[in-house]
Amino acid sequence: MRYLITGGAGFIGGHLCEFLIGEGHSVTVIDNLSTGSLDNIKSLKKNPSFDFVEADILDYPGLDKLVSGCDMVFHLAAAVGVELVVHDPVRTIITNVHGTERILEAVSKSRTKILVTSTSEVYGKSPKTHFSEQDDLLIGAPTNSRWSYACSKLLDEFLMMAFHRASGLPAIVVRLFNTVGPRQTGRYGMVLPRFIASALKGEEINVYGTGEQTRCFCHVADVMRAFKSLSGCEKATGGIFNIGSTHSISMNALAELVIKRLGSSSAIIHIPYEKAYEKGFEDMMHRIPDTNKIHELTEWKPEHPIEKIIDDTADYVRTVIKK
Repeated sequence: MRYLITGGAGFIGGHLCEFLIGEGHSVTVIDNLSTGSLDNIKSLKKNPSFDFVEADILDYPGLDKLVSGCDMVFHLAAAVGVELVVHDPVRTIITNVHGTERILEAVSKSRTKILVTSTSEVYGKSPKTHFSEQDDLLIGAPTNSRWSYACSKLLDEFLMMAFHRASGLPAIVVRLFNTVGPRQTGRYGMVLPRFIASALKGEEINVYGTGEQTRCFCHVADVMRAFKSLSGCEKATGGIFNIGSTHSISMNALAELVIKRLGSSSAIIHIPYEKAYEKGFEDMMHRIPDTNKIHELTEWKPEHPIEKIIDDTADYVRTVIKK
């Protein structure tokens, strides 16, 4: 099969390219490299099954041709990272909403199957701890730019569902819960590589807020398996699926575990949210995915424990620090 991956030079996109080509497929990537990097796809540069188009899906005139020439699209292109979202909310909204609009219009013309990546952020500031795909969503006020990302990705979901209901477009939405692993960087505030880089350098590890907030981290290799299982499942069409680990860990405990795994002497320092991001920044204390839906349909479940995730990510971060 031939796949098109938007945002394929990103952290997740690069892994997906390698995974699909490793399965014997052909892959074309379109990416404007605004947050992606050629380093994520450098291993594929000379592979005859791989093509790269440096362009923005917002205005690339050849998008329809790219889409019609493939069997399936993985739509990963988006503004990512809390820091980018907070400091550039206009870019976040335009990139996420209009980018998804363009790709959905293109796939609707050729009836090409598409998987759209969304986020656990759409669950917003609900006081719940466990979240299923049918839950009501509680988004914060528009005066807080932190919620612009959640709203933009939620609108992406509504757009996809509208296309599916109107024309039967074969489409799937996945809500990712903290995908991590090798080649992820802390550039836009991603917590685990940021913790690891500080620990390896013996620097203070900055934990935002009280550190009692918890998250679930899923290895990117497990996410690739989930993508494969859903994309090959006809019953998944028109559905929304959580993808993530159900093992929850607090930020304080994560920092402590990183220090222990790496044998670091780093101290843990707590930074108020308003200093790290902006005044009035809101965060969620707990967020655990209910993954029964994808498991019942495909038997998928994550296989990598948090210790393995830390070790694999640290192996990569070490190579970056040495450069």
